[in-house]
Amino acid sequence: MVGTDSGLLAPVWAGTEVSEIVTDEAWVVAMVEVEVALARAQAELGVIPAEAAAAIGEAVAELDVVDLAVKARGGANPVVAFVTAFTACVPGEAAEYVHRGSTSQDILDSAAMLITSRAFALIDRDLVNTAEALARLADRYRDAVMAGRTLTQHAVPVTFGLKAAGWLTLVVDALSRLRAVVLPAQLGGAAGTLASYVEYSGDPGHGPRLSAEFARRLGLVEAVVPWHALRTPYADIGGVCSIITGALGKIALDVQGMSRTEVAEVVEPSAEGRGVSSAMPQKRNPVLATLVMSAARQVPLQATILTQSMIAEDERAPGAWHAEWQPLREILRLTGGAAATAAELAAGLEVFPDRLRENLAITGGTIVSERLNVALAPVLGKAEAKKLLGRLSREPDFAEALRAAPELSSVDVDALLDPAGYLGATDALIERALAYHREVVGH
Repeated sequence: MVGTDSGLLAPVWAGTEVSEIVTDEAWVVAMVEVEVALARAQAELGVIPAEAAAAIGEAVAELDVVDLAVKARGGANPVVAFVTAFTACVPGEAAEYVHRGSTSQDILDSAAMLITSRAFALIDRDLVNTAEALARLADRYRDAVMAGRTLTQHAVPVTFGLKAAGWLTLVVDALSRLRAVVLPAQLGGAAGTLASYVEYSGDPGHGPRLSAEFARRLGLVEAVVPWHALRTPYADIGGVCSIITGALGKIALDVQGMSRTEVAEVVEPSAEGRGVSSAMPQKRNPVLATLVMSAARQVPLQATILTQSMIAEDERAPGAWHAEWQPLREILRLTGGAAATAAELAAGLEVFPDRLRENLAITGGTIVSERLNVALAPVLGKAEAKKLLGRLSREPDFAEALRAAPELSSVDVDALLDPAGYLGATDALIERALAYHREVVGH
């Protein structure tokens, strides 16, 4: 029995748009597109008849994906069996011109870049949506004072707007890096010399012209040289997806912490059946953040395989190239699923300013100890001020102990205890994050 890979064990991407872009069927379609682009480029340059290229482009390729997968074992890649099956779909003499001069890696690498470009378009869209939602949160809650936490403990006051502005900056950083990734077409022939393509044309200068026309027809970048064993493109994809999921993972981790029952500062958007437990009816689990975290923990490890595959033997590598395909697909699935999930999370995240203030107050004013230390240093001396504050912070009521301290009789303690008065450059930093967002996203 042939099984199904529908994402049963991968809820990060199951049912998302990106899952449809990277299926086996989608890869076969992409390989067909590459073969068609090659034929049309060769026809444009007079190497094969225009009628043959037209017939190749119009061929109805009804291919058995499962059969191709099994036959791929014979050649250690799916292209050998694919070319045979696709050629059989091309009528008449035009079949002679399918795959002319090409090699398996030209087809599969170029198809991989097509698949990646389509997945990246979805990821770009979802990162833009995430960024816009975070920009709204940063602006709306710029004055919502809350406890800033360092090493899990209350540190100094911040605002939720600043926290959202930090998240926003991470997402915009990731978006700008995504847009900088170069996705090149692959065309090199057996060992990256373009010799077979040149030989068929009879023109010594044919190789570069064919490479440029081929890339143009695919909507990909023309490579400087064939990159069969020069695997920067795959490593770049893994790297940027690690950055994207890492950025989104930071947001998800913060949301999880702030969603704890005893913290209750934010809650994820609700939906029918979301966040439920199979055993505990009262639960409303932060499942969107959990899905994003799952992707963030997996993608960097998958990306390591792509980075390690840069260590490739000779002009074509036995094993390094073959190791890339599944990790690439899973990286695109996970990153696309995480980006779509993060967009939904950010757009519907509910913030509770009253709870932010309640949690801010639980340390009885000690959260502004740094401010007090700065303000009291001129009065008591830096060392004495710190010593006094350390002693008073252990009192049951820190604020009252400050007011009662004879050393502070000339100090306006209540003014210093107001957390809203110790926010530094928070507003300016939020404005900088919003301006960065506008610069990169464009609105």
